[in-house]
Order: sequence, then C-alpha cells, then structure tokens
Amino acid sequence: MARQAHIGLVLSGGGARAAYQVGVLMGIARILPDPKLNPFPIICGTSAGAINAVALASGAGNFQYAITNLAQVWKQLHINNVYDASSWYFLKTFLHFGLSIVSGGRLWRNPQSFLNNAPLRELLARTMVFEGVDHAIKQGSLEALALTASCYTTGMSVTFFQGEEGVEEWDRYKRVGLREPIGLDHMMATSAIPLIFPSVKIGDKFYCDGAVRQLSPLSSALHLGAEKLFIVGLASQRPDTIERRQSGPYPSPAQIFGHLLNSVFIDSMSMDMERLTRINHTVSLLQTHAELAGKTQLRKVETFILNPSQSLEGIAYKHTHLFPPLLRFLMQGTGATRHRGTALATYLLFEPGYTRELMALGYHDAMRQKDQIKQFLEL
Repeated sequence: MARQAHIGLVLSGGGARAAYQVGVLMGIARILPDPKLNPFPIICGTSAGAINAVALASGAGNFQYAITNLAQVWKQLHINNVYDASSWYFLKTFLHFGLSIVSGGRLWRNPQSFLNNAPLRELLARTMVFEGVDHAIKQGSLEALALTASCYTTGMSVTFFQGEEGVEEWDRYKRVGLREPIGLDHMMATSAIPLIFPSVKIGDKFYCDGAVRQLSPLSSALHLGAEKLFIVGLASQRPDTIERRQSGPYPSPAQIFGHLLNSVFIDSMSMDMERLTRINHTVSLLQTHAELAGKTQLRKVETFILNPSQSLEGIAYKHTHLFPPLLRFLMQGTGATRHRGTALATYLLFEPGYTRELMALGYHDAMRQKDQIKQFLEL
C-alpha cells in the first residue's frame, strides 16, 4: 500500500468570517470513515484561523470531539466575548482620541487601538487547552502546529511553531520560523488587527495580525513537511462581471476600510496560490526532461482550496442589526450597514445569527464536494 501523503491544513484569517472554517471542518468530520482520526498532521493558522487551528491541534487525538467543542464556542459567541462594545467604552475612547489629537499627545498618549479585545483573551484562556498540543504531538496524532504573526519591531513575518523534534526553524526573505511552545500571547498576537486591536508583546518585540506582510501564507505548512495542502479560505464570492463594471457613489469609510482588510486577509493567499500553480506547472514540464528535473529543488504540491460559495457581504447585511446599539450607530455612520460597505461588518460581526449561518454554509460547501475531498484526503 502506498504511503499516505502528509497533508497540511491552512486556515486563513478574517475575523468573524472564520466561522465558515468551522462549518467546513464539521463537514470533513462527517465525511471521514473514522471521525476520531485527525486527517491533518500539520495545521497552520493565521489571525482568527489560528484560533481554529489551536483548538483542532490541541484536540487532535479525537478530531470529531475537537470540532464539536470548537463549534459550540462559535455558536455561542457574542461581540462582548471578543471586544468591549459598551457605550461607556466608546465614549471613553472617543474622549481619549480627542484629547490626544488636540494636545498633540502631551496630555494623554495616543490610544493603543480602537477596540479593546481583553474579552477575547479571557475567552481563549477559558477554552483553549494549550498543553493538548504537546500531548497530541507525543501520541502521534499531530506533527506540527504553526501560528503566524507580524513583527512591528523587525518588519518580519514570524511563524511560531510547535512540532516533532525533526522539524527545523527556517529563515527566508522577510519571514522566519521559530520553534517555541504556543501560548495565549501567540494567539492574541496573530489576531491583533492593526488599529482595531492592540499589538501584543512576545519576548521583547511587539506583534500584530499575522496576515499583515504575510508574503507567502502557504509556505509555513511546506516548511513543516506538508506534501499536500488543504486550504480553507475566506474569500467572499465575487459579484458578477456586470455588477463589478457598474459605477457607484464615492466609497464610504467602511467600504474603504473593508477594502483594506480584504487586501490584508485575502489577496496574499490568492497570489500565493497563483505562484504555487505556476511552480506546479513548471515542475510538470521539467519532469519530461530528466536532466533538468534533478537540478531543481522545486516540487509539485497538490492543493485543495475551499472558499465560501456565497457572498459573505450579503449574509452580513441581513444581520447588521445585531450590532450593539452604539456600535450599530457608528457602523451606520461609516456606511458599514449599506450593501457596499458590509465588508467591514463581515469581519466584526461576532454574533450567533451571522456566525451560525457561515458555519452552515461551510458545512454545505464541504458536503457538496465530499467526493473530491475524500479523494484528496486519500480516504
């Protein structure tokens, strides 16, 4: 019997959009002949995808149980479990910003961020079992877990990983891999969206969301030994060509900021996929020339990517009323509750009405492609 390829799971970032990944993983658990066995020995996550990655890796000894627990967390998640959305907090923050600007930072230093995600730290401290990662590695149900963060101090994209002894650190242009036990600070760092959430200090350096300056989001899994990549992306279904060609009004602040977030969280993954596709094509051509094939370190990497089959903006638009009153008022003022500005809402709407619909969509998309997934996972 042929050896089964080492499959790496890549979970990209995207705030509340990451609920979609949980639905996909629920579908995979349903597809597996034995849902207890983890089909992904290598797990990599960035930003909100890192939260899903740690939950899965720490429970890799029982894949179905880990997914069930993770799904329960997402199903019960509210905005106040992720960031402070109280009226008092926003009034205090606006006063802070105002005094900082008027005084040039002399009376009161600039705020660290617009939102306070201390509730998320408390939630992760309660729900994540970090020692489970080491246990899963020792029992053989996991080879490696990796989280990526962006370092303000050095400008590098840093992948923190925990894995088997044979896995070595790496150093490439603007990105490095560092071996160290994954903990709460790593999770907070990789999900610290600039300006929105505060940066996190690890050692003597400050870090922000891993999607920032992540030039090659697929590379970490390959460095860790993955031979095939199963990628759960969060790129929203694009509008048809006619709609994209239509002109519209001047973009609202929410539309502009949503565009920036899409650039950070989605574009690098798409570009890396294009690059990998070209490399695979090059390797296929070289295989017909044995004298050349042996002179390159390039290798073909089979991939399977699953993105939402529906517009996440359209789903979020139906649920923008779930934002707390003052935050909803602010979102309305920036245009985030209008059709063209809901991209911002797709990242911040941590409410069951929205996240459960994303989970259902992820499950549906996985089951719709169950035959292809079974073939890719060599089931």
